[in-house]
Amino acid sequence: MKKEFKIISDLIENNTRVLDVGCGDGTLMKYLKDKKSVDTRGLEISKKNVQDCTSKGLSVIEGNAEKDLHQFPNLSFDYVVLSQTLQAFLDPENVISELLRIGKKAIVTIPNFGYWKVRLHLLLKGTMPITKNLPNEWYNTPNLHMCTIKDFVNYCNRKNIKINSSNLSYKNLFSQLGIFVIEK
Repeated sequence: MKKEFKIISDLIENNTRVLDVGCGDGTLMKYLKDKKSVDTRGLEISKKNVQDCTSKGLSVIEGNAEKDLHQFPNLSFDYVVLSQTLQAFLDPENVISELLRIGKKAIVTIPNFGYWKVRLHLLLKGTMPITKNLPNEWYNTPNLHMCTIKDFVNYCNRKNIKINSSNLSYKNLFSQLGIFVIEK
């Protein structure tokens, strides 16, 4: 299991309801279900991933988060997870709004464009960096809205969204990934 998923699972309390938006092959959902007795649901755009999830006994529907989150009732989940997907949406602001409408809390992770190795690569080579969390070339990346941890914090502050985190200035420079628990 990815280190990111271990961190996310540690943020989620036992016996809660979780919606995993963009759940991929269901790795996080299965772990939460088996280890934490969490009632999990998933929304996934890839038909193959949906099939993988259902073959594992997971409850996942095929759908696009930008178009299909409206079908979930207000506050129907304790947590809504969005893992390294926000930057790929055309309208990330709407997606965040929907996450906070559906869940009491949202856990959002983003690849951090402010990470020191990314900055150094851009400074020294003058080209868009390729890293573990940013594995594509500039011309074939699904990422439309790259941001840093600091950008995300500033956005949340402007929108009066609470963030349960600390040391964010330090993390902006030294973390490859931003992991946030946010709520209204």
